[in-house]
Amino acid sequence: MQALEKIANSTNWISLVLVLLLGMIAVLKTIDSEKLKGYVFALFNKGFIEDEVEGDTSFFSPFYSLLFLFSTLVLALVISLITAPNKIGLAVSFPAFTVNFSIVFSYFVIKSLLEVALSSLFLVKKQLRFYIVSKFGYLYCISFVLLICFVVCQFGPLNVFGLLCITLLLFFIRFLFHVKNNKNLIFSELFYFILYLCAFEIAPLLTLFKLML
Repeated sequence: MQALEKIANSTNWISLVLVLLLGMIAVLKTIDSEKLKGYVFALFNKGFIEDEVEGDTSFFSPFYSLLFLFSTLVLALVISLITAPNKIGLAVSFPAFTVNFSIVFSYFVIKSLLEVALSSLFLVKKQLRFYIVSKFGYLYCISFVLLICFVVCQFGPLNVFGLLCITLLLFFIRFLFHVKNNKNLIFSELFYFILYLCAFEIAPLLTLFKLML
């Protein structure tokens, strides 16, 4: 019990998580260095996403499972720091991080399963494949940037407000690229796209923020 309390009340666990994340990047590079590089620059490389759509992007493969876990860990770290009560001392508690990670991980898993299930049910899986692959590809891309921003905020001159602004900006850029590269699908089915945003993006995110704050 004392050991758990000591971990919960210190920030040494952050260094351990960062080492784990760097280890994940090393493993991903060992598995497929070209694919890892492609996801790092996925926002600016539509051709890479198109190749991923044509290839094997199974969520259960070692590469994609590890990349998904990496992204959720990074997002949980960033959210934990932004929502930390003591923003001056950058005191992020381990219990808060574990709760945030559980919520973020569950959110993306449930959301992904629902998207795949509904696209299969309505026989539009092929039409939506580029949309779904690009959405996660861009998320993985900004996760690498957010990891750097988190490190600079935790150990460098960047403050929490700056981290929040950068995070919101990155997600806005992700949204713009997502709309731009899927404009034919989105504008041909604009009504259904708005319903999708309300049901799968906006409402779950509002619930997510309420749980974390």
